[in-house]
Amino acid sequence: MKKKSIFLLFFMGLISTISIKAQDKEVTITVDTLAQNVYMLTGQGGNIGIYVGETHVFMIDDQFDRLSEKLKTAISSLTDKPIAFLFNTHMHGDHSGGNARFNSETVTLVAQDKVRERIQLNLMPKVEANEMSAEDYAKMLPEVTFSQDITFYDGEETIMAFHVHHAHTDGDAMVFFMQNNVLHMGDTYFSGRYPYIDLKSGGSIDGFLNAHKKALMIINDETKIIPGHGRPSNKAELQSYVLMLEDIRKKVQARIDAGASLDEVMAKTSLTEPYDAMYGTGFINPERIREIIYTSLKK
Repeated sequence: MKKKSIFLLFFMGLISTISIKAQDKEVTITVDTLAQNVYMLTGQGGNIGIYVGETHVFMIDDQFDRLSEKLKTAISSLTDKPIAFLFNTHMHGDHSGGNARFNSETVTLVAQDKVRERIQLNLMPKVEANEMSAEDYAKMLPEVTFSQDITFYDGEETIMAFHVHHAHTDGDAMVFFMQNNVLHMGDTYFSGRYPYIDLKSGGSIDGFLNAHKKALMIINDETKIIPGHGRPSNKAELQSYVLMLEDIRKKVQARIDAGASLDEVMAKTSLTEPYDAMYGTGFINPERIREIIYTSLKK
């Protein structure tokens, strides 16, 4: 029995390794040109924003560690200018997992205060367990952090980054390229799909909606939006998205006020049915979004 168990563990590990390698081979980095100087890179994980400035590149998010070389190749196809700033919209690994591979003496890693705190909290156990080197750990951490907002200037371009409270997490920030009229919303917006709101990391449905409303205040009909996940979007689509979430929130709150339990809300398909065909086929299915909104409102 012991030999069979060892063989089974070995076989499962081998299958896992093969699966990961096959997954990596299938990942293709695609590029969308959103403005004269701004691009969106899609691969596996959160969408990446690339701004090519007068002398350097401003990069937003970096997906997973294993995709770093592919991403560098894709960026080099756009410009030979070096990356000077790498901005994390929040702490999740599909947006910050490549930090150590991009961070260098010439690259400054920037994020909201809570991002550094949460990355520290998540990665320190790996250092203590010898699963991550102290050097890589240090390079994963943002070197410049801010509380509410920070502004970068590059020739005619003004890049505004601002914190939105308790939205997808407690450390989300959006980045607006004013001259190019492009807004990167990170995971405060999941274009064409129900959102994942990380309640355990400080996210909330009300904060999520407030983030959308803040974005709508600064953009116009011509603004291109880079969502955390999904295809490039615009103001009209974001407005429809807000109306959808507000309607579901209202319906779930009514069920809470009527004394409904979590199980009852999760089972009540009519709460999201009008929107399921358009938004319910992604990572977060209709039942899960009902659960997230219920749990957030109860908190």
